[in-house]
Order: sequence, then C-alpha cells, then structure tokens
Amino acid sequence: MPTVLRIAGLRVVIYPNDHPPAHVHVLGPGWVVVVDLTGPGVREVIGCDEREARLVLRQIADRRAELMDARRRFHG
Repeated sequence: MPTVLRIAGLRVVIYPNDHPPAHVHVLGPGWVVVVDLTGPGVREVIGCDEREARLVLRQIADRRAELMDARRRFHG
C-alpha cells in the first residue's frame, strides 16, 4: 500500500490492485476515510466523525490533480 502523500500527519494511500472509480484511502489514527477523486466526495468513513471526514475531504480536494496523476501511475 504505497503512501502517495502525507497531509497533516495523515497518510494518503493508493492500493495498486484497487477498483474504479478513482479514489484514495486516507489513514488517520484508528480511522479511514475513502475519498472519491472524480467528485471529489467522501465514499466511505470508518471510525471517525463527520466533521473530521469533511476536513479530510477539503485537504484532498486541494491536491486532487496531484492525486489523480499518482493514481494514473498505478492504474494506467
């Protein structure tokens, strides 16, 4: 699970064998937020509250182009 970016102590990862649509997994302390890069929007939240998920989404939205490029490197 390659870490493609670190934001505010969080790991943003892309799984090499993952499925469409384009998304990233943001790993925090004891939680995961899956962010759809085509929207962008939150696809799934595990273990964190809605407020934290919205903060993650804002941080990812600002780096969307960079993350789409990283995804293309893994998935063509």
